[in-house]
Amino acid sequence: MLIAILGIIILIVGIVLKRSPEPGSHYANIVRVAGVIITILGLLSSSVKIIDPGKVGVQVLFGQVQDQVLESGLHFIDPVVDVTTFSIQTENYTMSAKTSEGQVQGDDAIKVLSSDGLEVAIDLSVLYRVKANRAPFILQNIGADYEDKIVRPVTRTAVRDNAVNYQAVDLYSSKREEFQFKINKTITDNFSKNGLEVQQILVRNITLPESVRQSIESKIQAEQDAQKMQFVLQKERQEADRKRVEAQGIADYQRIISLGLTQQQWQSGDLRRFIRWMDIDHCGNRPASGAEGSIRTSNTG
Repeated sequence: MLIAILGIIILIVGIVLKRSPEPGSHYANIVRVAGVIITILGLLSSSVKIIDPGKVGVQVLFGQVQDQVLESGLHFIDPVVDVTTFSIQTENYTMSAKTSEGQVQGDDAIKVLSSDGLEVAIDLSVLYRVKANRAPFILQNIGADYEDKIVRPVTRTAVRDNAVNYQAVDLYSSKREEFQFKINKTITDNFSKNGLEVQQILVRNITLPESVRQSIESKIQAEQDAQKMQFVLQKERQEADRKRVEAQGIADYQRIISLGLTQQQWQSGDLRRFIRWMDIDHCGNRPASGAEGSIRTSNTG
């Protein structure tokens, strides 16, 4: 549009030169023609608008926001219309304690108070996008700086309002998914009213007070020690059971030897294998060379 305005100015200058005395009037026709050409080119360029991929355009005519949204591509519009573009791609707004992350430099983690009165720092990322059909509403009622007016304050308030219902340890462990679900719902509902769509809420890190962290670490260490002791006790019980079975086997073997056996019983293969097994596996020594003979002798006699 500036080019068209420049062309009109040049055209006016040409008209003025036409009425002026020589030698200025000699160039009046050339200036007027140039002004007309520049004005036409300016109007043509202002009538053509290209919207980049992943964006939409909102038209404003003399301060009035138009409801029709210009999607990505080439459009012919009124030369006097001003077009404001909005990205409809996924955007990431991060609030983190690390200075190198997030839109705000420095420690931007969300500080909240838990139900037990402890201060917890939460790093969080919001993935969202502008709804294409609600872009005129955003421009009319919020403005192009919706990130500072809606995304940041709504997110931080939702986290604080929900965190107060949980103890610090629960936020860190067992209730983390439930907490994330609740803040997701709160933020989604609020964003939707303002023309934004939440795609995902990421609770990236929860930092507990140092005293609480030490308490948790001590508890985990105690649980690990208890599990280790249970394993040792179980192993000792198994060893005691093994020794008890071994002792019982040795006692049974000695009782059989002391009672004496008949020749027919001794010749039974199963019994002889049992005695041999008892000698090797439990006593560690085979019976004396005369033991078997002595049994036979006593039984035959």
